[in-house]
Amino acid sequence: MSRPRKTMIEYRNYELPLNFPVLVLTGEEWYISEVRSGKLHFHNCLEIGICHSDNGFLEFGEEKVPFKEGDVTVISRNVPHTTYSAKGKSSLWSYIYINPDALLKGLYGGASPYSELYSDMIQNVQLVLSREKNSDIYYIVKQILREMVEKEMNYQISVKGLFLALFMKLLRVYSEIRNKKTPDEQSHENAIVIAPALEYIRENYMTEFGIEDLSNMCHLSQTHFRRIFNEIMNTSPLDYLNTIRILQACILLRTTEDSILSVSEQVGFRSVSSFNRHFSDKMGSQPSEWRKRMVKIDNASIMKYTGWTRAEKLSEST
Repeated sequence: MSRPRKTMIEYRNYELPLNFPVLVLTGEEWYISEVRSGKLHFHNCLEIGICHSDNGFLEFGEEKVPFKEGDVTVISRNVPHTTYSAKGKSSLWSYIYINPDALLKGLYGGASPYSELYSDMIQNVQLVLSREKNSDIYYIVKQILREMVEKEMNYQISVKGLFLALFMKLLRVYSEIRNKKTPDEQSHENAIVIAPALEYIRENYMTEFGIEDLSNMCHLSQTHFRRIFNEIMNTSPLDYLNTIRILQACILLRTTEDSILSVSEQVGFRSVSSFNRHFSDKMGSQPSEWRKRMVKIDNASIMKYTGWTRAEKLSEST
């Protein structure tokens, strides 16, 4: 009997400006088709989305949540998910990607009475909020988008103020939802204790460390840590680490002329043969072949990902 096919998870890295860590994707080209990707994905930053038209579904692992026009979505980094429109639909979206800690610079840090709740929300939030029930959040997000697009005088100060108000609104919603959870749901949510391990891997993927180190920083036994990690990420800690290393290697292969050996060492592999093996397993070709193929692709867009369609394509088919 064949084993059930494992859900693939894709990592998407967004390079946010260092001095103002906010990135906006908006306009008449950000449509999501009805195509359901065979992969879940997660980001390196917090995602806030707003649906401008039509309806569809978000999937968070096994959970399927409907969305419609006017809904606002808030999804933490490291939360695997995918989005697709209803059959025959192509929903139009705007997205904001943000590093809230860098932008707000500790306003919800240890000195804040909301620091624990804020930290929990930033690491574990996956909200779909309707305009009808959360009109204040909807209009704050709309104003942030307007400020980021128009870039009028002192817009960055205005955007920071809007985000400060937005996160307080979200904290209230998140607190209410968390307080309503059943003991089983709370127990499952507590699995976010692996967040320190995810963060450590993201920051230190190029160094050598063991599963024991990761489990200790999460205050779990190695057996319990492995089980919780697999439950949340649908993969083992070692496979997740190697995936992060390969994705970082892809960046180096596309943006530098460093040798394959140098790239493999920079991302933490002990030997180039091990690097080649893992790269081929994840990317479907050897690093040198992949690099040659990528040279032919200029200005790669997020719309290359499965599920994105261009507005002009929609008009051609209608």
